[in-house]
Amino acid sequence: MILVTPFIRVADEVASALAESRPVVALESTIISHGLPRPENLRVAIEVEDIVRAGGAVPATIAMLGGVVYIGLSRDLLEQVANRDDVVKVSVRDIATVAARGGNGATTVAATSQIAARAGIEVFATGGLGGVHREARESWDESADLTTMGTTPMTIVCAGVKSILDVGATLERLETLNVGVLGYGTNVFPGFYLSDSGHVVDWAVSTPAEVAKIMEARRAFGIESALVVAYPLAESDQLDPDLHDRVLQEGLKLASARNVVGKGVTPFLLDHFHRATHGASLIANERIIVHNADLAAQIAVARSEMSV
Repeated sequence: MILVTPFIRVADEVASALAESRPVVALESTIISHGLPRPENLRVAIEVEDIVRAGGAVPATIAMLGGVVYIGLSRDLLEQVANRDDVVKVSVRDIATVAARGGNGATTVAATSQIAARAGIEVFATGGLGGVHREARESWDESADLTTMGTTPMTIVCAGVKSILDVGATLERLETLNVGVLGYGTNVFPGFYLSDSGHVVDWAVSTPAEVAKIMEARRAFGIESALVVAYPLAESDQLDPDLHDRVLQEGLKLASARNVVGKGVTPFLLDHFHRATHGASLIANERIIVHNADLAAQIAVARSEMSV
């Protein structure tokens, strides 16, 4: 491990790749600690890193342990993130507090993007983005992922916005924040568990090289916001749309009845989906993560080749 500051350590493999301008893909850790149940979470985390390596890039899973941000995790550290009960969700606003207190944290899309960009990583693979929550007109509840993407030059490969959110409002906010949105192989915006959220995107791309060229142009123009590469699951792999809609409505009613609000809503609904679909949502979630990591590696490689 290379010590960058008292609070940040970069794995040797990641540091060497960055120094040599080789492709690196950032990976978040909230998926491991809060998004998937044990022991599947560790298995999927290892599989995702293997997928990135197989694609020719170096994986850089990011998490906080003992108050230190690790950019690239050893197997031991990965197991700690997957199995400890004291790992909290860390967004950008929480990083300094958790570090100063010597805590353990799993980084969200926002925190992972901010840390990865500071380290010089350009590509990040995740599952689904946070966004504007349903009924946000009353609650003002929207994810910090959005504002962070508005100020962080990171290319994020995802399956769109989590379908439990207000997708249309989220897309409007992304536009306001100057976040670029590309549909990969599609003109529709995916809805996480669903291949089609019912919303279209302005721009579609079909190869990693196209994305890399757009990344290069954004850098040349000094654009400091994120670029979202929305990569849908195949229709055959998505959750059944009728089942999805029914379970979502049930989950929203339960959350309201139990007064689940704020950042507790997303994990509550995801857990409800897992139980109510008898694991079908978990299978779709795993497919999303692996699917996105594979494409992110290809984009990172294409971007690296342009820099040679």
